[in-house]
Amino acid sequence: MRTDLFKYDLPEELIAQFPSKDRDASRMLVLDRVSGECELRMFKDIIDYLTPADCMVSNNTRVMSARMYGLKNGNPDGAMIEILLMEARDASNLRWQCMLKPGKRVQPGTEVRLVKQDGSFGDDDWFRVCEHYPDGTFEVEFNNPDNFSLQEKYGHMPLPPYIKRSDSEFDQERYQTVFAKESGAVAAPTAGLHFTPEILKKIADKGTRHTHITLHVGAGTFKPVAVENVLDHKMHTERYVLSQDTADMVNSTRVSGGRVLAIGTTSVRVLESCADADGKLSARTGSTDIFIYPPYKPKCVDMLLTNFHLPESTLLMLVSAFAGRENVLKAYELAIREKMRFYSYGDCMLLK
Repeated sequence: MRTDLFKYDLPEELIAQFPSKDRDASRMLVLDRVSGECELRMFKDIIDYLTPADCMVSNNTRVMSARMYGLKNGNPDGAMIEILLMEARDASNLRWQCMLKPGKRVQPGTEVRLVKQDGSFGDDDWFRVCEHYPDGTFEVEFNNPDNFSLQEKYGHMPLPPYIKRSDSEFDQERYQTVFAKESGAVAAPTAGLHFTPEILKKIADKGTRHTHITLHVGAGTFKPVAVENVLDHKMHTERYVLSQDTADMVNSTRVSGGRVLAIGTTSVRVLESCADADGKLSARTGSTDIFIYPPYKPKCVDMLLTNFHLPESTLLMLVSAFAGRENVLKAYELAIREKMRFYSYGDCMLLK
């Protein structure tokens, strides 16, 4: 299957640079995954598509303040180095896998002194570059094991590269879902950004059950498919937890004839990774590199709420497996004509 089958043209002005004024004020394109028919609604209308027999599964990962800056060798006139934390490599929180920019300026042994969010020197906090891996990532060692306090003092919200501005104070709240709990992601599970406590209460009052998985979204989520054939793409891995309670709720929903609504592609990745051939879930903890693309058919997910995704991306391929490539691309054409807002801070679509 050719990668360019998932290509579309998006006017740059439709890439949302800021969130909507209110979380639930986004528009929602509703796509019938069988007929391909579309309708335009507001996100808060999602309640109309749920029943007491259904359950909703969302990702409760919390985005780390994972982007920091520092000066090479602590020299005020030295090169400014950007670090993006990815994953702790040991229980001490001293060693981390990360990305460094510019990577060519830092070799193993280089020390970088961290700079506060306002640009001033902080305390004597620094990291040393230990390894440079073939995939372009690095391993560094901090001198302070309290990485949470380092993020508090030096960290920035790691907004995605298509948001062409620096992070602001309001991103600390708006780039987290209202159910964010388990710290470890470097990107938000963006479909969840539309929910408010009021919407969740209305869903609960309707009788629809709500449960969570945890998948720590990694920087690989933005990695483009750089090969001509989809089958040649090497998928990134992400850590997840699916609890027994969540497995039981999803399984009982399916047995009773209810539908499972996955909030975001991250929830789909976990659910499909933990489902057997009949769609029955088992509780698991681990890492997944599942790559979902047509003609894959979801085993335990009936509906999907998701934002709009980049052309030729693995996320667009996942959505296309869920509702058909032609249906999805036609829906994207409609979204562009209607000037809907795209990507992380943009509008959403419900595939039912």
